[in-house]
Amino acid sequence: MTLPRGRAGARALASAAKVAQRRRLVEDAGRSPSPATWSRRAALYVHWPYCEKRCSYCNFNKYIPRGVEEAAVRSCLVTEAQTLLRLSGVQRVESVFFGGGTPSLASPHTVAAVLEAVAQATHLPADSEVTLEANPTSAPASRLAAFGAAGVNRLSIGLQSLDDTELQLLGRTHSASDALRTLAEARCLFPGRVSADLMLGLPAQQVRPWLRQLEELLLHCDDHISLYQLTLERGTALFTQVQQGALPAPDPELAAEMYQEGRAVLQEAGFRQYEVSNFARNGALSTHNWTYWQCGQYIGVGPGAHGRFIPQGAGGLAREARIQTLEPDNWMREVMLFGHGTRKRFILGELELLEEVLAMGLRTDVGITHQHWQKFEPQLTLWDVFGASEEVNTLLEQGLLLLDHRGLRCSWEGLAVLDSLLLTLLPRLQEAWQQKNPSCVPGG
Repeated sequence: MTLPRGRAGARALASAAKVAQRRRLVEDAGRSPSPATWSRRAALYVHWPYCEKRCSYCNFNKYIPRGVEEAAVRSCLVTEAQTLLRLSGVQRVESVFFGGGTPSLASPHTVAAVLEAVAQATHLPADSEVTLEANPTSAPASRLAAFGAAGVNRLSIGLQSLDDTELQLLGRTHSASDALRTLAEARCLFPGRVSADLMLGLPAQQVRPWLRQLEELLLHCDDHISLYQLTLERGTALFTQVQQGALPAPDPELAAEMYQEGRAVLQEAGFRQYEVSNFARNGALSTHNWTYWQCGQYIGVGPGAHGRFIPQGAGGLAREARIQTLEPDNWMREVMLFGHGTRKRFILGELELLEEVLAMGLRTDVGITHQHWQKFEPQLTLWDVFGASEEVNTLLEQGLLLLDHRGLRCSWEGLAVLDSLLLTLLPRLQEAWQQKNPSCVPGG
């Protein structure tokens, strides 16, 4: 896909400039948002469902089309964003994340149009984080610059590996040299705001060669790195190859060693592990993802997108979970008929929400502060729930958890084994909540 040219290109760039100008004018006017504006905040996720090729490990909601009628998709993304923002009653969008799929295959005009719609519907500050996921093969420097003109100010680049054999195994369409070139171009355009992904725990992957990849990446990377362990998902090509014996099954002990060694290398390089899989230095945290981990409101736009918000415009009083229709053509038909393509929606029960607060908050190095917990549960304190539990006290004595005047959080060692800690913490939360609400059905 190439950049638009001629009159269409001029219109696209004009639209992009309009978004940036609108956001600057809001700030330059010298007027702070009203208190009401600050009280209703959310993040916005926009899903672009199309890819050039399906990677061998991926089971995300993505499609390999023969052709995309981008103008129609763009119109539906704009319409759904407007509808859900109106339903949510959100007055301030803190961040926008274009994910996929491969959103760097979309035109900058589509990104600009969505941002323009958001800026018209609500307050979108000039310094809001606007992130675009990009693959090296779909993001030459000129295209990245056009996305920057459209309003993008942060990039998340799916490198996955710096070994060409591993990239072929994963079904990626780029080489290691492509990845490093794109990373260098991105850093020139978005200094301090470029994230790179690196996978670990692949079939036959060994610790030392993988650590050399990480050390190589540190010579070229910006201030944010994400380490993701491969999960074999049923229905993917890689899962089938392992099941049939064509590839060895990933070794979980080796993957754990890679993770522990990798996080130590990043710590030595000055990175803060602010979340289980995410590392940043110089304050380059992803504020959009931080909203998820803090259980803030977020609105999902596009095929298969998820959201969590209180639909005030529809008279709602409790937070709803929403899932948009998966298949793009069906989603578009529903958006054109109803203004949005929400396929499933259900109210999150009090316990259900608290379970999310616990599980998501403990993924971060900050954990769950007492003040944050009280926003969701004003009656039961963290001390009430976990302070008297023998099992939790054992985890505290082992140095895996900390419960003090700040709140509840994992130690450095505990963060690496969070899933096992939750096997103790979640039942304790459910028990404490049931004691407080003996007549209620858990989760409802």
